[in-house]
Amino acid sequence: MFENSIAMATLPASDLERAKRFWHDVFGVDPIRSDMGGETYLIGGVGVLVYESQFAGTNKATAFSIMTDDLDRDMAALREKGIAFHDYDFPGLKTENGVVEMDGERGAWFDDSEGNIIALAEPTSITMDDARALLAGLRA
Repeated sequence: MFENSIAMATLPASDLERAKRFWHDVFGVDPIRSDMGGETYLIGGVGVLVYESQFAGTNKATAFSIMTDDLDRDMAALREKGIAFHDYDFPGLKTENGVVEMDGERGAWFDDSEGNIIALAEPTSITMDDARALLAGLRA
């Protein structure tokens, strides 16, 4: 099953024009396609369909993750664009200045313009090339 498939992320937006500005101003990307009721972006080699929905921002869990080779650099760049990172204090997960250090990874979370939670993750136990291969199903 799914031997010949392509996956993409789907994020709701209550205001599609506001979401388009967010993706342009914060991530520096413009839609690669406008159809299917929304705008499709390409980030980290993954297609992301941002579409209009009255249910935007109702998910209280991570909706999209971006893996980076330098969490601190990318957090600083996002903060310069007005992004505020979440602080969490749950059993087994506590952030400090927006960052959690977990087994093999550092991570941080923030909201997009529509209230969707986006995660940033920096692998610390493997290289980015190993992470790409792992996600591509080339390594176990």
